[in-house]
Amino acid sequence: MNSAIARVPTDHASRYLQQLCKHWSHNLKVEFTPDHGTVVFPKDARGAEWSADGLATFDAEADALIVRIDASSEAHLDALKGVLASHIDRFAHREAPLDYPWQPV
Repeated sequence: MNSAIARVPTDHASRYLQQLCKHWSHNLKVEFTPDHGTVVFPKDARGAEWSADGLATFDAEADALIVRIDASSEAHLDALKGVLASHIDRFAHREAPLDYPWQPV
């Protein structure tokens, strides 16, 4: 498993976490509360197969959104970094682009 984590500074972490999870809940397996969320990215995001090829975990803190990605390959990890950053920045348009200091786990 390939993993990375970023502490993304924002005062709106819970809002962005909930928007992201609601957005992806239409097509992906999602669980969330105002403070914690998970999104499963299957090998074929449009298919019925829910074997995880990637998992995004979000934790809202008062001053940051903690984003963790666990992916089946380095290539998928890199792709998910871009997907997550672009989606978060879309919801955070007033303060985007946000900083994503990715660190290996």
